[in-house]
Amino acid sequence: MEEYTKRIVKTIQYIDDHLDADLSLERIAEIGAYSPFHFHRIFKLITGETLQIYIVRKKIEKSAFYLAVRKEVEIKEIYLDLGFSSHSVFCKTFKKYYGISPSAFRKSAPETFHKVVQKESKNGQIAAVFAPYICRIENLLNWSTMNLKIEIKELPEMNLASVMSLGIANVEPSYTTLIDWAKKKNLFPAEHVKMISVYHDSFKVTPAEKVRIHACMLLNEKMSKPEGEIFPESIAAGKFIIGSGEMTLSDFEQCWVSLFLWMNENKYSMRKAFPFEIYHSNFKEHPEGKMLVDFCIPI
Repeated sequence: MEEYTKRIVKTIQYIDDHLDADLSLERIAEIGAYSPFHFHRIFKLITGETLQIYIVRKKIEKSAFYLAVRKEVEIKEIYLDLGFSSHSVFCKTFKKYYGISPSAFRKSAPETFHKVVQKESKNGQIAAVFAPYICRIENLLNWSTMNLKIEIKELPEMNLASVMSLGIANVEPSYTTLIDWAKKKNLFPAEHVKMISVYHDSFKVTPAEKVRIHACMLLNEKMSKPEGEIFPESIAAGKFIIGSGEMTLSDFEQCWVSLFLWMNENKYSMRKAFPFEIYHSNFKEHPEGKMLVDFCIPI
């Protein structure tokens, strides 16, 4: 299973980086070094979705995110950027997933929202619903001011050892796999070791059981090649909004929502990179289950 997972990780990374390219079964199977016949079955076994369903979901979720938060970008630019051949094909696929057209979706999206969920309507169709914030905007801004130290910082490139997790429930087992590997390499435990979670999907548009999160460890030197389920990853140097605080796991959602709200209120925009968390302590070692965390948004 480890070898299967390693190859599927490689194909998923390729898909997410090339949503506008040829993503045929034959091409993706070639990336994973499988025959199309075997790859189709292995991909579904590991991800819980067929290749085609996974690709369409990723494209539509990303388009929904852009429609909602990048209203200055033309719809045509969005669907062409994601590899849709025409406006009609994009609209038909989008409506099948969210129940309304892309233009109606964009008009209904508030300037700030917590997430998009799918909800069964009375006639059985899927309707797009923008879930409200967990509390009022003013309260969130006050909460972030009181609980997070927010700064704009330049961070250097970070070299990581990573394990892919599909679904929030699989993050802890992924860290277990990573730590077991690090112990064999005598990298853990070590002074000043840092664990990092990189979010390759947004909870705004992707269901928690399908979101892709990489469980990572910061390394002094770059990995030369994958080792089983562990693969090299890097976070490029750049400018970040960093919200730092001592939090419990139940605080994380509110931290992210308030930090993105702070970003919007202060006229920053997120660049095409992935947000991440840096952990400076272990919540299991704190009597109240708290840990020191940096919540980082690339801008």
